[in-house]
Amino acid sequence: MEVTSSIPVGWQELSVFDIADRQKARFDDGDWVEALHITNAGVRLIQTGNIGVGSFIEKDNKKYIYETSFVSLKCKPLEIGDLLICRLAEPAGRACILPDIGDAKVVTSVDVSIFRPDPQRFDRGFLVQYLSTPKWFESVVENVGGTTHKRISRSALGKIKVSIPINKLEQSAIATALGDVDALLAAQNALIAKKHAIKQGAMQELLTGKRRLPGFSGEWEVKRLGDHLEFLGNGANSRAELMNDGRVRYLHYGDIHGTNEVLLNPTITAMPFLPEAKAVRLDRLGDGDLVFADASEDLDGVGKSVELQSVGKFEVVSGMHTIAVRFDKGILADGFKAYLQFIPSFQTHLRRLASGTKVYATNMSHIASAEVKLPSPAEQVAISAVFTDMDTELTALEAQRAKAVQLKQGMMQALLTGRIRLV
Repeated sequence: MEVTSSIPVGWQELSVFDIADRQKARFDDGDWVEALHITNAGVRLIQTGNIGVGSFIEKDNKKYIYETSFVSLKCKPLEIGDLLICRLAEPAGRACILPDIGDAKVVTSVDVSIFRPDPQRFDRGFLVQYLSTPKWFESVVENVGGTTHKRISRSALGKIKVSIPINKLEQSAIATALGDVDALLAAQNALIAKKHAIKQGAMQELLTGKRRLPGFSGEWEVKRLGDHLEFLGNGANSRAELMNDGRVRYLHYGDIHGTNEVLLNPTITAMPFLPEAKAVRLDRLGDGDLVFADASEDLDGVGKSVELQSVGKFEVVSGMHTIAVRFDKGILADGFKAYLQFIPSFQTHLRRLASGTKVYATNMSHIASAEVKLPSPAEQVAISAVFTDMDTELTALEAQRAKAVQLKQGMMQALLTGRIRLV
């Protein structure tokens, strides 16, 4: 198909307010609900946190307002299928379609715009896909105001242009194609969440001895960690002293808290490098060494660590705000050390001793004084192998999800610009 301008033949460019037929009844804000109106039962309240990019997010902690508040505020009841656009960052402009959430009456807050285009001319599935594109968010960002709370006004939101097929059948075909990929992603996300939950349950059982693997029996032994470890020297180098390339990788506090993996492989992690001259007197780390972050912004993060695996051709040193530990491998086996941070008695010990209020700090004496009940090294290896198998499966599932995300992005770029036509 030949495109004679930026708008394909058979498409039109309309503002959000134009799509709402320039009627306030079709494009209005939610209600000015304050804390005094909120209760634990009554009329369901949809808040900004319920609105994701293209999807509705149900929360465990549901909010409601009083029936009397619904009347006194003259609230606008929502309808299933309403498009809800969040005017508050982050990101401002994100939108979803209100599903059937099982409540008879539903309202939303003032920072959410209620968008009800004519269903005879506009497919809301197409619109919610368009309102999830980078182009849309770029337009929103250009109109965002405020200092403490970034938001876009409804009038500014209503002026943003949307490219849309004139034929509703084409809108619906695009919405269906993209919706099918969304369904695939939702299924993949659910499966990944299930696998994570299974692993979490296995960790709670296997790391405490509540469940034993076949072939293992006997009591676990309590070990004082300080009797079986060596603390390694770390650097105190600033970010300005680090380089983009070199030989000595520098494991920083942020690299530990920034990784989602239990095991950190320095050969593939984008860690910065420390110049040789700066690293000369620092202890080199090797496979099986455990590196802790010495502080966390929340108590649950105290004791977070990574175990080095497959260091390979690079040398690795630990840096500022880290505690590097080399354990006796006859007490803590390679692979199992990564899970020390998840053993409940170790977690409890570090969190009890952690100092601070806004930032919780741990230190070498806290780690050394911990007494932990441990299985034999052979059982540790078997336990870590179970977790490794689970991680391998999760990695494969997450790779499949990443491919589906790329597919969705490519489809959006092609279908929501009219570059590829389905009708």
